[in-house]
Amino acid sequence: MTGTFYSHYPKWAQEFAMKYFSKTLNQFILHGNVRDQVAVKRQKNYEFLRFESFLSDELFGSRDIVIYYDRASGIRFRDKKSMADFMRAVSGYDNVSGTDFTSKLPKDPVRVFGLLENFFRLRLGDNKSIAFIADYCETVIPMNDSGAAGSEDRNSLVFLQRWAHDPLFLSSDFTTVLITENLTDLNRALIQSPHTASLKVDLPADDARMAFIKSLIDTKGFKKLSEVPIDVLSQQCAGLSFVNIRSIISGAIENNSKITFESLSQNKKELIEAEAYGLLEFVNTNFTLDMVAGHKRVKQHLREAAANLRAGRRDVMPMGYLVCGPVGTGKTWMVTCFSGEVGIPMVKLKNFRSQWQGVTEGNLEKILSLLDAMSPVAVMIDEADAYLGDRSASGDSGVSSRVFAQIAQFMSNTQNRGRIVWFLMTARPDLMPIDLKRQGRAEEHLALFHPSSLEERVELYQAMAKKTKLSLSDKEYIPAVVKTGDRIFSGADMEAALTRAKFRAATRGQQDVSPEVLDETFADFIPPTYPEEVEMQTLIAVLECTSRALLPEPYKSMTREEVSSRFEELRIMIG
Repeated sequence: MTGTFYSHYPKWAQEFAMKYFSKTLNQFILHGNVRDQVAVKRQKNYEFLRFESFLSDELFGSRDIVIYYDRASGIRFRDKKSMADFMRAVSGYDNVSGTDFTSKLPKDPVRVFGLLENFFRLRLGDNKSIAFIADYCETVIPMNDSGAAGSEDRNSLVFLQRWAHDPLFLSSDFTTVLITENLTDLNRALIQSPHTASLKVDLPADDARMAFIKSLIDTKGFKKLSEVPIDVLSQQCAGLSFVNIRSIISGAIENNSKITFESLSQNKKELIEAEAYGLLEFVNTNFTLDMVAGHKRVKQHLREAAANLRAGRRDVMPMGYLVCGPVGTGKTWMVTCFSGEVGIPMVKLKNFRSQWQGVTEGNLEKILSLLDAMSPVAVMIDEADAYLGDRSASGDSGVSSRVFAQIAQFMSNTQNRGRIVWFLMTARPDLMPIDLKRQGRAEEHLALFHPSSLEERVELYQAMAKKTKLSLSDKEYIPAVVKTGDRIFSGADMEAALTRAKFRAATRGQQDVSPEVLDETFADFIPPTYPEEVEMQTLIAVLECTSRALLPEPYKSMTREEVSSRFEELRIMIG
């Protein structure tokens, strides 16, 4: 047989066949979408098989013996004849070893692997072909530091490593398949072994999704079931497994409810957030960049990016954006409003870190796999300097450095240009590792600043007045402090001051806020800010910005040496 024979299989299965027929490997780890069905193309049509059935009946259909194992079910066989043969071998093992496994087979991995190794050697000596499939392997050989692993974990690891390079096993038609959802949940010694190949099972591709949807519904009566055209439905289901797609369509059929754009979006959101263990959250907003006050040049730049994405010009998009600026300049608000106008879903990464060893890396692997399948998608990471870690981080058994490496490698994959757009937001980009800020990752550095011109200050004031539903006795009045610009107000400061003005008016029994109350409130208001730190964050944003056109005066005309010198003064002053 050759790899061409398997061309009707998914990509991962074709790669499996090619590696197996190279005759250099007999042990494989399958990870990713392993709890789903598998699409197999039969001439012009697709057939959808259970994952276990695909392995035993398709990939290993010609094997004499196929054995399954997991800790809950113990040992199982594809057919009764093989099971009977195995029990005869176990009876002989009992006679020699003085055990009584014929009355009750063990389920713990060490004793199971001991029995199986004896059986494997017997039948491989008879020129039998064998496939061994172990599921939920994170419960058998979990990720552990070698010193922290229990004796059972270490012994299980030894069995599997020995089978991977044993001369008898390699020269025979023998294969071990280990199944887990997250590769990082397994013992690192096994993953990194040159005798083991790791293959990722991807979420369904476009053509397979379309075929699966058609297999579930009558295309003639599709319009009665869905307001969403079938090709759009297939596209919108990117990032979902066959099981998830079935639940959406079956739910509509059983409940006699039409699939609408709104219901599809909500169902997809819930399913993907559940698949990501609640560690990924969709950013849903009805706002657009029209709702952002000031930042005229940045808004224009982002609108041009949104237009290119809608036009399918992935090739001109940066890999990601670093959005920086002092606190209160509206970085999160800017990106949130961008998500309402870009035309692709935006997600926010929540805290995926865990106190339990190996869980953090597993969570991140699941999230990154979903992002890859959901594309095109935009990803928002707030407080990126603290969230993403550092290559040189220490003190947590290397978790932070491994997390950093996973994210950095994923972000730099140029195949994702325009498919996955990153937005890293921080007030302290100087604390972020250069690796993430370099070209090829967060390529565009957008800097946001407090309003400097009269036009920007008035725009911010009017936007916050609208947001706080400020009712003025003089609709045209602009506070003097806004006109003069003697004091700097962030969006949060302005909102807080206007809310206080409403409070004062209400305390005095006034429905509307008068100009006198407004000026009185602004004169009394002291923003809880630290001028030196705000200036330092502003200078950092100036140094990070990759477009001179985005800089306000007077920073546009300053040299980098002047900015750097003042920044160092403030850094030493603040400590």
